[in-house]
Amino acid sequence: MEMDEPPKIDNLIFNEIQVLLAEKRTALSSLRTGIAIFALPLSVLSVLIATSRFYSMGKVLPLLVPLLLLNVGLVVLGSWLIYRAIRHLHRYDHRIKELTLKYRSIADFVD
Repeated sequence: MEMDEPPKIDNLIFNEIQVLLAEKRTALSSLRTGIAIFALPLSVLSVLIATSRFYSMGKVLPLLVPLLLLNVGLVVLGSWLIYRAIRHLHRYDHRIKELTLKYRSIADFVD
């Protein structure tokens, strides 16, 4: 291939699909992070419930309230990351589907 020659359309489409797949991997890692952040407060609360017989609620309430607020914040953050990642995954899948429908010559390689 000479340098004066413009790139073929198939190569450009393959490159765009590669970029979309890289973005999809990033969205999947964001989804994984959101699930981990969402699960952390649940495990902390389960430990607190399991050990609740060893402490009095009245004595630990000043420590428990900030912990519960932090857990609520982590649940909100995890939920937002999960929602955002799923929304992006759907967008990337839709764009890849559009490209494969428009350019039938590459559909066999993508699916």
